[in-house]
Amino acid sequence: MQHTSLEPAVIRLLPGLFDKRRSLNRDYLLSLRVDNLLQNFLIEAGIGDQAWHLHPSSADPRDRGLDRHWGWETPGSLLRGHFLGHWMSAAAREIAATGDRALRVALDDVLLGLERCQHENGGEWVFATPRTYLDRLARGLSVWAPQYAIHKTLMGLVDVYRDLGDESALRIADRAADWILRWAASFDDDSFQAILDVETGGMLEVWADLLAITGDAKYTTLLGLYYRRSLFDPLLADEDVLTNMHANTSIPEILGAARAYEVTGEDKWRTAVLAYWNWAVPRRGTFCTGGQTSGEIWTPPFEFAARRGEKTQEHCTVYNMIRLADVVFRWTGETSCLDYIERNIFNGVLAQQHPRSGAVAYFLPLEGGAQKNWGSATEDFWCCHGTLVQAHTRHSQWAFYAAEDDALVVAQFIPSRAQVTVAAHVLDVQVELLETAMRVGPDANAGQAGARHRPDRWLARVTIRSDDGAAAPVRIRIPEWVAGEVGVQVSEGTSVSLADGFAHVGHRGGDTVVELSLPTALRSIPIPDEPKTVAFASGPVVLAGLVDHEPSLSARGSSPESILVPDNERQWTQWLLRYRTVGQARSIRFLPLHEIEDQRFSVYFPITDAQPAHA
Repeated sequence: MQHTSLEPAVIRLLPGLFDKRRSLNRDYLLSLRVDNLLQNFLIEAGIGDQAWHLHPSSADPRDRGLDRHWGWETPGSLLRGHFLGHWMSAAAREIAATGDRALRVALDDVLLGLERCQHENGGEWVFATPRTYLDRLARGLSVWAPQYAIHKTLMGLVDVYRDLGDESALRIADRAADWILRWAASFDDDSFQAILDVETGGMLEVWADLLAITGDAKYTTLLGLYYRRSLFDPLLADEDVLTNMHANTSIPEILGAARAYEVTGEDKWRTAVLAYWNWAVPRRGTFCTGGQTSGEIWTPPFEFAARRGEKTQEHCTVYNMIRLADVVFRWTGETSCLDYIERNIFNGVLAQQHPRSGAVAYFLPLEGGAQKNWGSATEDFWCCHGTLVQAHTRHSQWAFYAAEDDALVVAQFIPSRAQVTVAAHVLDVQVELLETAMRVGPDANAGQAGARHRPDRWLARVTIRSDDGAAAPVRIRIPEWVAGEVGVQVSEGTSVSLADGFAHVGHRGGDTVVELSLPTALRSIPIPDEPKTVAFASGPVVLAGLVDHEPSLSARGSSPESILVPDNERQWTQWLLRYRTVGQARSIRFLPLHEIEDQRFSVYFPITDAQPAHA
């Protein structure tokens, strides 16, 4: 069954973990000055103030340029200018979802700056990338991914138009595309195929988006030109071209193929996308976190043990694979895609954002005694810095879908509220996660002897409202991690059935309240090719042990509870998961991977049957 995404304006995050992370991200977006965001575009257009040069004699750091953007955004960097596109995309989505006026002012100033740069460059070229970089690319000379950086600007402009309807953004992108078309069409096919083998980012997706928006035949031409034979032809033959391939070179191209199918209806694009997904996930497997790369490279199928290290799980691949999972779910209705999204949100997007500063970790290391390497506000601007600011404006996007049978699908247990028209009725649906802390007070010891005093389930409340008699079906995902029988309480007169990975709610109009009890259990997740080495998870949340190496753990039984027990359980809720080892040489404390800040940690632990030698 096919599904569609909801417009960002109809969904609001409710207070909680996800809204807190979104708010951190929003504050960061607004903290960046417009002239710094534009610095490389102004310089390339010949109108920069050159203030980025350091002046050591000045006593004021601002005069010395220390507040400017550095790292990959340093003037002279081969990828300079890439971050502004991410910023525009993130700002546009935040504005569309929340109506943020301050960000809107900043975005308007950015667009005015880009229009000026385009005018100074002759009316088409708008990029911070020098045109000479494309000349070098055409001559087969070494240059680091100029089309990748160019794509980011086009992506940001297109997203501003799609989310906000801003005609100036569309106008800038459309004019810039004329230059790219003339350049790309000037090569014979084999020569341009060689050029496409140097990272192009999501250029294909932009052309599909602009074709859908404008209907201009030039974008059909560009779609044809940007068909990369070395990637798509083997996928059409169902061959594994991913193993040891640079992952985030190809994922944006596959997202472009997905958009090309949606716009043109040509089956070759869909076939390539589904083949890529099958080779990337079901036929390859994942780490416990949901990630699949190491050193930015696709891991061989089910061979993960030797690939754990300091550069496991690049954030860009996490975000873009979430986007691909979203595509596959919308096309096929496979609930495993929603489980994949959930795992990667918790153990990638959240785990690679600093919980207090909002900074990004380029990689999520999975070696023993690892430590997250956080980026800075203005001195790094890695590629993952860009995908991070986009990812945290899109939590609400993954929460709901509309199905082709007019049902509203609650896809993720992200506290949020959607107000949509379903089956010709206005439907207001609110998703809450209820606290399940243990009772305190006179009745704290009530209940069966030996009963657990900690939460062993998620309690979710879904409230559905519409006019009396305005019936509409609602489906609520039942996660793959549920351990036991799902409990359901529902308003009198409302039917609920559990089937095909969903709770099917027959909302009849008025107010319907559904409370789901989703039992969880501590579980171990082995590495496929090293089954005696495991990670631990509760629900979708991977746990990290606070340790500076990778010690072996002794198992006294077959269950994870023989190794880990609750820590400080009177403070427990489903969001404050704390464990500690039991029966080991030394005690190790565990907490959710997405809460790790600067501590050293291990996620995987070799398991032995021998009793530990106590120190």
